[in-house]
Amino acid sequence: MIPQTAAQAEINAILDGFAARSLAEITLGLDRIEEALARLGNPHHRLPPVLHVAGTNGKGSTCAFLGSILKAAGLKVHIFTSPHLVRFNERITLAGEPISDDLLAATLGRCEAAAGDLPLSYFEAVTASAFLAFAETAGDVVILETGLGGRLDATNVIDHPRAAIITPIALDHQRFLGTELADIAFEKAGILKAGAAFVTGAQRHEALPVLKSRALAIGAHPHVYGEDWSFRQEAGRLVYEDEDGLRDLGLPRLAGSHQVENAALAVAALKAGGLLPDDQTASYGIETAFWPARLQRLTRGPLVDRAQRHAGEHAELWLDGGHNPHAARALARALADLDDHTPRPVILIVGMQENKDAEGFFAAFEGLASAVFTVEAKSGTPVVKSRLAEMAQKAGLPAVPVENIAAGIDQAVEETGRSGEGMPRILICGSLYLAGHVLEENS
Repeated sequence: MIPQTAAQAEINAILDGFAARSLAEITLGLDRIEEALARLGNPHHRLPPVLHVAGTNGKGSTCAFLGSILKAAGLKVHIFTSPHLVRFNERITLAGEPISDDLLAATLGRCEAAAGDLPLSYFEAVTASAFLAFAETAGDVVILETGLGGRLDATNVIDHPRAAIITPIALDHQRFLGTELADIAFEKAGILKAGAAFVTGAQRHEALPVLKSRALAIGAHPHVYGEDWSFRQEAGRLVYEDEDGLRDLGLPRLAGSHQVENAALAVAALKAGGLLPDDQTASYGIETAFWPARLQRLTRGPLVDRAQRHAGEHAELWLDGGHNPHAARALARALADLDDHTPRPVILIVGMQENKDAEGFFAAFEGLASAVFTVEAKSGTPVVKSRLAEMAQKAGLPAVPVENIAAGIDQAVEETGRSGEGMPRILICGSLYLAGHVLEENS
């Protein structure tokens, strides 16, 4: 094990302290974060223009496209996302680079001191630290991703964002946001602000009226997919269209048609916010955007070596942190597209958290995945692997629990070897916690 630096030890100690004293139950609200920020001198009032992103799926990828396009335009971009995969520093990007250990330790320490006896939650403390770092580091734009919901999320202390962006909404976190899509849309719509642009990607019919009603009620300026803007893939290009005409742009390298949707949403948001650069610059930003564990092809590392040692150099290993039925359907479409070009047996290695719709997730892969091997993530509240296998079986997929990821890879290779189907296409998915462990194990 690599020894911790003094700054890393301080970071972990402070974060552990906030985690330990966080409310036993997640209680959404803005009172605690507003009080903490007031004690810190209200750094959230001293930020560059803010692009605020909420939604269920595609938030992180949309933030990545926004940041990459703005960086290509020569701007200094601050980004706040969650959760992290391997290192906590991934959550806070300052002028294009992850926050340093020393600065992170310093800002967390100041937040700890300011909080005092205030029962600040882990996420609230991290959000306050991000605002502090953003306010005190030269930058041109802030990209801010919500943590949970929107209306009562700790990031929603921003009064005047340049644009509020809503990615596709689906059922998730029903315990906190409501059991109906309209309820969840109401919570997400809480980030809309009077006078700011409101930009939405494709939405289900239950969600869109809620978003539009909120925008009308508060005086936000709508830029609605299918009404005010649209996009299409044509001749290997992303063609964006609105009332001002067409923009001919490059396609993302991130795999899957859903990433084209995310890139188009980022373009629409930057256009609405008056921040979209010329087509050549925007194309470069789209093409070079990267977001780990979003249908990421792993091409090197111990796990890749393990798969290829047994199945040959053409065995494929993919990773995705998607964890709800909507994300699973996007993954299934992407895998089906890959299969159209290069047919391979699809094997899933899946670990999920207790609060997720596992059967709904697995249902998206019926008829596509030839086998499922279930594991348990080492963090969060993972579903027991044997029970997860039973859920996959209920969804019509052959499933077997295995000890760990390495065992799942071995079993996947053996499965395709026995069947004579050829080189496997192995997808590890179901949890961002699991994705982080895979990236760490494969480094």
